[in-house]
Amino acid sequence: MAKTGLFAALASLLAAALLPACDAVNLPQIQPGVTTAAEVLERMGEPGYRFSNDDGTATWEYSRQPNGVHCYMISFDRQQVVSRLDQVLNDANYVRVQPGMNRHEIRRLLGAPGSHTVFRNLGEEIWEWRIEGVPVMGETYFMVHFDSETDLVKKTSRRVEPEG
Repeated sequence: MAKTGLFAALASLLAAALLPACDAVNLPQIQPGVTTAAEVLERMGEPGYRFSNDDGTATWEYSRQPNGVHCYMISFDRQQVVSRLDQVLNDANYVRVQPGMNRHEIRRLLGAPGSHTVFRNLGEEIWEWRIEGVPVMGETYFMVHFDSETDLVKKTSRRVEPEG
């Protein structure tokens, strides 16, 4: 029993370590206007979430949280062919997060957070994404603070956890 748990933990760590390498191989093969949803599934596996868009199209989320610093949103047209591939954890999207947005809007914009913590004494829940830091001087995180009563965004913040 203990060996099985250890093996599972090691396999999970290995898979997390290899995901960026797989992305480096698979993402360049996904071409808008050419690659089908079936081919994306074959290359990338099952998405973390499938968003249905109002116009009949779909967007699939491939988050590399909590260990990675990327989240890919792959959008498909009505014929199930890739129309866009975006890495959404970037400054352009961070500034789009505004007070009053709801959790679904944030998930749709940034993908699944790497962690979330409830602070009852502050009346808020914080969603946190590990992101690329500039300059790289430790682990950098982007945080969205939700009001616990309204479930709407109160503010955003960042933090850097220094190396060492």
